[in-house]
Amino acid sequence: MQKIKEQISQDLAAAKTPDAVEQVRIAYLGRKGIVTTLAKDTDFSKMTPEEKKSFGARLNDLKTFVEESIAQAKETAMSAGAVKKSTGLDLTLPGSDRRLGSLHPISLIQMELETIFQGMGFMVVPSLECELEYYNFDAVNIPADHPAREMQDTYWMTNGMLMRTHTSANQVRCMERFGVPLKAIFPGRCFRNEAQDPSHENTFYQCEGLMVDENISVANLIAVMKTLLSELFHRDVTVRLRPGFFPFVEPGFELDLQCLFCSGGGCTTCHGTGWMELIPCGLVHPNVLKCGGVDTSKYSGFAFGIGLTRLAMMKYGIPDIRLLNASDVRFNEQFPVFL
Repeated sequence: MQKIKEQISQDLAAAKTPDAVEQVRIAYLGRKGIVTTLAKDTDFSKMTPEEKKSFGARLNDLKTFVEESIAQAKETAMSAGAVKKSTGLDLTLPGSDRRLGSLHPISLIQMELETIFQGMGFMVVPSLECELEYYNFDAVNIPADHPAREMQDTYWMTNGMLMRTHTSANQVRCMERFGVPLKAIFPGRCFRNEAQDPSHENTFYQCEGLMVDENISVANLIAVMKTLLSELFHRDVTVRLRPGFFPFVEPGFELDLQCLFCSGGGCTTCHGTGWMELIPCGLVHPNVLKCGGVDTSKYSGFAFGIGLTRLAMMKYGIPDIRLLNASDVRFNEQFPVFL
């Protein structure tokens, strides 16, 4: 009986199709099968009652083993045949579709910015998307009665926290954590309850930058911005610096980039002005430095906020900001992988 078990295991292993398994079943359980013949040819008259009982139990065990083995082999053979029939593939062959995935253009821009700034000695510091009112407003010189709060339609949470409206919310956190001197950027996602159009979305990406040290001036700010833009666009670009109001800097500036779509002629992306607001910047307001525990008589600094979404649009020629959140895989596949 043990030899029969070993033999049927070998036979079933070699049976790859349902028909082959059926032939094995007939050979063992058919009218003239091995197991059937074993029961018929046994002379029970020469056995004692105890031997008959033992033999019968072992014979039933053998028959059960054979039936279960055949049933399992038949199911396996049928499943393999169904897969091959439905797919038309030989599953033992290597795959033929080796298409690589793609990255979102904003991810590409963020990775490139991080590389550029790290080359200038800046840290890349993660920051929170759900923020305290203190760090998002008060600590960056925007108190409760400040008119700048009305300029930012904020998503408030039921627990009193908010979805950050700008990555500037990490300025004071960064100074508290690392102290000064300090060179850091904090890229991330921001949220504002704005109407959507080709150049505005209610969720967008920024990269805040902060440098605090002794004797920092506007000249340092301009030098860093020029290095950044020349590395990023790999070309000469036209920019302009004009006065701008931001509560967390004094003096404040708007660094505008001549529209790369129309070369200054005016289009829907730049609203016909020929320029795109690119980098709000300026020298860090003393009140912000004080909130960060910095001695304003010794240290000064500059801060800037880069719109990653707009940078991606200009670098890759994306005419409508709404395409970035369209969740269309074909859209991502158009852009090169950043190396």
